[in-house]
Amino acid sequence: MSAIATACLPPASTDVRPSPPTPEALAYSLTLPAAPQAPSIARTATRVILRAHGLADVVEPAVQVVNELATCACRFAPSAEVYVSLRYRDGALRVILYDGHPRHTHPRLAAACDTRRRAALRVLACVVRACEGDWGFGAAREPAGGTRMWAVLPRATTTAYLGG
Repeated sequence: MSAIATACLPPASTDVRPSPPTPEALAYSLTLPAAPQAPSIARTATRVILRAHGLADVVEPAVQVVNELATCACRFAPSAEVYVSLRYRDGALRVILYDGHPRHTHPRLAAACDTRRRAALRVLACVVRACEGDWGFGAAREPAGGTRMWAVLPRATTTAYLGG
């Protein structure tokens, strides 16, 4: 019995330190209330996460993008929650926000809603363009439906946004 118990103990040497998080290991998801404080929480979490993963050079444009998407999601969300996803893949930060606002089936309502959402994301469009990234929105791919908004910020081109 004691042989089994000691096999589960950590090694006597504690010289082994975990390696710091890398950009490639960045994969976080948050569910936030669709409330006025959600964009602030999302901004703070984004700053901490990106700095912890060695992506300080992406923080400023990423925080602006997260803020714009979270604000828009909370404005349109009929549900009590919004979902935020941060991923770093292939040299780019990918930000996704889901809100519960379903896509309209009537073409004129869909067009009007898309126009309102696009207008709400004007600042986002400017930031993403300055970073030579991409963004968009459309129907969520989740069973619950809603709207998926996303932005991709290539790390190599964020210097244009930062004035460098």
